[in-house]
Amino acid sequence: MKKTTWNILVTLPISLGLLVLAASTKTLANEINNTKEDLLSIKENTADNDKTTQIIAQAEPSSLSNESELTSVSQLSDVQPSDWAYESLKSLIERYNCLVGSDTKYRGNQALTRYEFAAGLNACLNQVNKLIASSTSNLAVKTDLETIQRLSEEFNTELTVLRGRLDAIEARTTELEGNQFSTTTKLQGTVQFVLGGVLAGNNVVTKQPAPKTITLQNQARLVLNTSFTGKDQLRLTLSGGNINSLGGVPNPKGTGTGLSTNNPTGGIFGTFDGRTADNASPSFGPNQIIMGGIRYRFPIGNKTQFNIFAQSDGANEIGLSGPTNPFEGSASNGISRFSRRNMVYNYGDTGPGIAILHDLSKQWQLGLSYSAPNGNDPSPKNGLFTGRYVAFGQITYFSPKKNFRVGLSYANTYSPAGTLGQGGTNFGPAAGSNLANSTISTNPDNATNGIVDKGTLGNLYGIGALYRINPRLTINSFVGYSAHRYLGYGDGQVWNWGVGLTSPDLGKKGSLGAIFVGQAPTLTKLSTNVDLGAGKGQADKDTSLHIEGWYLYKLTNSIEITPGFIWITAPNSDSTNPGSVVGWLRTTFRF
Repeated sequence: MKKTTWNILVTLPISLGLLVLAASTKTLANEINNTKEDLLSIKENTADNDKTTQIIAQAEPSSLSNESELTSVSQLSDVQPSDWAYESLKSLIERYNCLVGSDTKYRGNQALTRYEFAAGLNACLNQVNKLIASSTSNLAVKTDLETIQRLSEEFNTELTVLRGRLDAIEARTTELEGNQFSTTTKLQGTVQFVLGGVLAGNNVVTKQPAPKTITLQNQARLVLNTSFTGKDQLRLTLSGGNINSLGGVPNPKGTGTGLSTNNPTGGIFGTFDGRTADNASPSFGPNQIIMGGIRYRFPIGNKTQFNIFAQSDGANEIGLSGPTNPFEGSASNGISRFSRRNMVYNYGDTGPGIAILHDLSKQWQLGLSYSAPNGNDPSPKNGLFTGRYVAFGQITYFSPKKNFRVGLSYANTYSPAGTLGQGGTNFGPAAGSNLANSTISTNPDNATNGIVDKGTLGNLYGIGALYRINPRLTINSFVGYSAHRYLGYGDGQVWNWGVGLTSPDLGKKGSLGAIFVGQAPTLTKLSTNVDLGAGKGQADKDTSLHIEGWYLYKLTNSIEITPGFIWITAPNSDSTNPGSVVGWLRTTFRF
């Protein structure tokens, strides 16, 4: 019998078997490639780009795409040559140039797994199949076909397992595609249940005991983060709730210039001292869903982040109070408005504006913003440039180890008479004593005597610092000074300070204990011809301490329980007022 005929008879059954096996494994490899690319696409499109500072999303490289041919198995730096199959595969690779891989190795320095070896074998099967199908003289030799058959039998189990894994991947991909919210948008949400109320204290205006009524209240917040390029972010915030503020400045009775009947009771305490956070806006009804934030953020180069917002505030958008105060934020941090922010950040209100964050270097960062709380209002004394505004700037230093940071802040703000923001205030930090938040128009006698409020100007200065002593203990502090000018009448000075201790992972990983002590904004000096309600030249009588503590217990990754308290030693900076105490139990759900 001729040698050619013998070769055909011997190789024909083996070739037919290899054709079937190669076809199935080739289809398997193609499906794995396609599924991997689909999963990467889903992952990239749903990437969360929401951080306080600039984030640039990058797609992960795929080991199943961008394949490059290898001409020798020695290029695979992590394949062990001790196994018989190694030499067999080496021979096939060097004969048929059939192995493909990524970056000349499989997964770093790990040994080649049986599944990875099966993928290499599949490439050789495909190459041999092409040679047989071409019917040229360069057919695979008998010994190579026998080697391939032996290897195929050895790794048959792995090929079967890979097929099962592919089926599972396809099912999971179908589920992800059917249930994902959006290819460009990620939805985040928080819901709060708050059980609390006054435990002790008087209303500073009526001098009567504050009602000790315990309530169960709520707040819900939904955030939609959308990215169109992977580097930008459109953020929409929907919120609503019925949490009533326990603190607020009482507006005067009457109809004179600049007077308003908004929030006439001033809260339970009749003062912003002890004001709780996460309160519903007095401008909207209980549980009314409102658009609390609309912002578009995008990078300019590698070091600059630009924010334009139609509804927010500048200090929040450049995210500068948070780096020096771990109590900043909502739903998980400080119970009171005062513990969360130095007053230099609080003279603004929700409205339109712009904010810029620029990295000067690895250690220095500059933030600038301009916001107009009533910038959407076309009526007189309002608008983007003719009404209330806050121009803000801060420079922050970060130590090389990132365990220390300090920020220097300045803000210039102006409020025309008679204008109110969504928070129901005209001017002031919305924390601390009544006089610290008052203007000429808040004294009813001024209207009676024909005194005209010409508006109020503020120059605000702040410094804040944070030091992480160790992973379980962080200390932060801040000091704020505000120079008020009651246009046409005189000046006033307001001070505040605070010191906080935070203990992360206290009792359980993810939990947090904190205590805060400070002096809320207090009017310490007033020009002799200015009357804000206590008499000409009369500033606050005393100083008061604000003492606050809470413990956030992380029940699960999505549920937190936070008991806490607020104690004010001399509400409204008046030692004749008995101390007030608020008890608070907050349960937060995240999704």
